[in-house]
Amino acid sequence: MDVVCKIEALFKRRGAALYTGVQLERVEPVSALAHALQCAQLAEWADADNTLVAAALLHDLGQLLDDAAEALLHDEQHELRALTLLASGGFGPAVLEPIRLHVQAKRYLVASDMRYAERLSDASRYSLSLQGGRMNAEEGLVFMAQPHASRALQLRRWDDLAKHPGKRTPSLGYYLNLLDDVLREAKQPARVALA
Repeated sequence: MDVVCKIEALFKRRGAALYTGVQLERVEPVSALAHALQCAQLAEWADADNTLVAAALLHDLGQLLDDAAEALLHDEQHELRALTLLASGGFGPAVLEPIRLHVQAKRYLVASDMRYAERLSDASRYSLSLQGGRMNAEEGLVFMAQPHASRALQLRRWDDLAKHPGKRTPSLGYYLNLLDDVLREAKQPARVALA
């Protein structure tokens, strides 16, 4: 089974699951699938390239692995859990790195923008406490020195905005086709200009 089929199966099996903290008042108002589709749509609306739209769609895929279909979603380093699956399927750093860094991006934004923290949902504030809280100055410098930090910050902002119940988005199939395109482009040999 190719990676796009595996992604589709994960969203079909676990996409209706809700994000939660320990207490039910920390449940996000959208399912994992609705959140992923909204996040990808926001990336498209911002004219992001296809690799960043793919990262927006897949950023929480790690939360869909390994649990029963009806289980609530929990944090537990979800930003790292799907990277092996995605990398082995052919996705490169332009997709993988924003996913890997999107939790660090939240920690960075909380430290660098006081108003950002005020806009976080209760569930996101709770997960922030599990993820290490706000970055200190040294951690912020290390984060910003990473090649895909700016893309992770973009992804993080869309992540925070993609929580509207009932919002219309393109279908999962639409974005699965985009993933196929990203993988096809990744397999294209580099073009060399002849002088």
